Amino acid sequence: MGSNQFMAGNWLVPALIIIMFTGIIACANKPVSSSSSSSKSGTVSASRPTGTANVAPGLEDQILDLVNRYRKSKGLSPLTVNFTIAQEARKHTMAMATHRVDFGHAGFNIRSKVITSKVQGATSVAENVAYGSQSAKEVVNGWLNSPGHRRNIEGNYKFTGIGVARDQQARLYFTQIFAK
Repeated sequence: MGSNQFMAGNWLVPALIIIMFTGIIACANKPVSSSSSSSKSGTVSASRPTGTANVAPGLEDQILDLVNRYRKSKGLSPLTVNFTIAQEARKHTMAMATHRVDFGHAGFNIRSKVITSKVQGATSVAENVAYGSQSAKEVVNGWLNSPGHRRNIEGNYKFTGIGVARDQQARLYFTQIFAK
C-alpha cells in the first residue's frame, strides 16, 4: 500500500506541470507589444524552462522596409541598420523567445549602455518589443497604432536594429531598437 501511494505521487507532479504549461501557452495568443525609451530593467526568469528559437531575418528586413516607408511618408529620414544594435535586438528577442527572460524590456539598461558605448555618437536609445503578431505588417501596424511605439518609430533616430525570432510553438517575438 505504501508503494502504491508513492507511485500515485510520482505522476501527480508531472501532470500538474503539464497542466500549468498548457495554461501558459493558451493565455498568450493575442499580439502583445511594449515600448521603452527610458531605462527600464526586468528580471531574468530562472524558474521557467527554456526552449529553442529560430531567427527570421526576412521578417527583420520587411519590418525595416515598412518602418522606413512610414518615416518617409512623414518626411523623416530613413533609419540605417547598425550591426551592434541589430545584434542587441536579436539577442533580446532570442532571450524572450527561449523564455530566458520575460516578455518586455528586461536588460534594457544593459543594451542601452552597450549601444551608446559601441555606436559612435549614439547618446539616446529606445526600444519596441512585441509578440504574437503573424507578419511584419501586423507588428508594424500594431506599433503605429500605439502612441508610445509610434513615438519611437517617428523619433529623431538615425540607427536601428531589428530582431525577430520564432519560439517552439511558432509564436513570433520582435524587438526594434532605435538610437541617435
